[in-house]
Amino acid sequence: MRKIFLFVLFFLSIEAYGSYILIPMDAESQKDHLKAYGITYWVLEQGVEAYWLLNYRGGSFAISYAEPIERECKVRGVSYEVIPNSQFAKIRREIADPEINMDVMKLEKAPKIAVYTPEYNSKGEKIQPWDDAVTLVLTYAEIPFDKIYDREVLEGKLVKYDWLHLHHEDFTGQYGKFYRSYHTAHWYRENQRRQEELAHSLGFNKVSKLKLAVVEKIKEFVGAGGFLFAMCSATDTYDIALSAANTDICAKEFDGDPMDPAAQSKLDFVKTFAFTDFKLVTNPYEYEFSSIDNVKRKVKPKEDYFTLFDFSAKWDPVPTMLTQDHTRVIKGFMGQTTAFNKNYIKSDVLIMGDLKAANEARYIHGDYGMGFWTFYGGHDPEDNRHYIGDPPTDLSLHPNSPGY
Repeated sequence: MRKIFLFVLFFLSIEAYGSYILIPMDAESQKDHLKAYGITYWVLEQGVEAYWLLNYRGGSFAISYAEPIERECKVRGVSYEVIPNSQFAKIRREIADPEINMDVMKLEKAPKIAVYTPEYNSKGEKIQPWDDAVTLVLTYAEIPFDKIYDREVLEGKLVKYDWLHLHHEDFTGQYGKFYRSYHTAHWYRENQRRQEELAHSLGFNKVSKLKLAVVEKIKEFVGAGGFLFAMCSATDTYDIALSAANTDICAKEFDGDPMDPAAQSKLDFVKTFAFTDFKLVTNPYEYEFSSIDNVKRKVKPKEDYFTLFDFSAKWDPVPTMLTQDHTRVIKGFMGQTTAFNKNYIKSDVLIMGDLKAANEARYIHGDYGMGFWTFYGGHDPEDNRHYIGDPPTDLSLHPNSPGY
């Protein structure tokens, strides 16, 4: 009943005012960029359309005026401007100029979002001693999402969602390659035990086989029209798992038996989304999966910045949407997978952000079937080196984070 009442209020106030709420996304005007995205999502949830003004003041949003929307902006601390119809029409004319690299994207539906995470066990206790930037930012922005994991994926529940987000995950079955430093730690042993129990309960004799089934299901999700966004080690380990479908890349420390000595030669790069011709790191005591991660980058922290590319808003709307930001230069941040060595990126992959001096990409994109995938290197955009056991980032201190 409350939603119906709000819906009626929306349209009564739209007719009364005949104006628009402009949510600016430029650096100078917006107090909280992250919650601004949440406001737009909330508007779509109410069944009200929004306009995404690509490349206009940092990728601003425009919504037909309604008092509940204005009130919600105030409550969430989001900067906004009320503009008359005539001004919005003028903005539309400016954007429509073929010489101007801008466009208007009408948003009509709030996508249903799932985050693949083992964040809590059945007792509500945290499983892994690190934080997930994806759940942090969605929670802060007040964008609703469901948490799912292997069982839900294999039960076919991805069909309920439009977007799937992955973060710090190891799809190779090597438990993050943490063996050398943490194999005696309680959290590591407990995580391995739980993963093995889950694999056995789902009919797999190894965690690596379970994870392979999961990445193949996710690939089906993308092929059917879904959007996949992955960060940190969920990027390279996803492709490594796909490529290793016909071999065993796990040392005995991880699954109890030796890896296939010919594993490297059996990798099938045709199956991967983004990467090709990479070399596996097979030493269980080495904290690295493959040559994809640009570990020899030798970039000083004060010089660690990557640049977002500019795309044609009118001709390339998807990469344009994915690179909307209030700055084009973003401070770098480390992760188990920090950046992608360009030597191992497929030729048809679109690089959207890079550090040319280090021959690395930080932000890449591609399509598969009817869907899209996007990979973003690094763990936490506001914590350059996020260590195991570190407290979670307080995003209220970083409401304008360009990396998030």
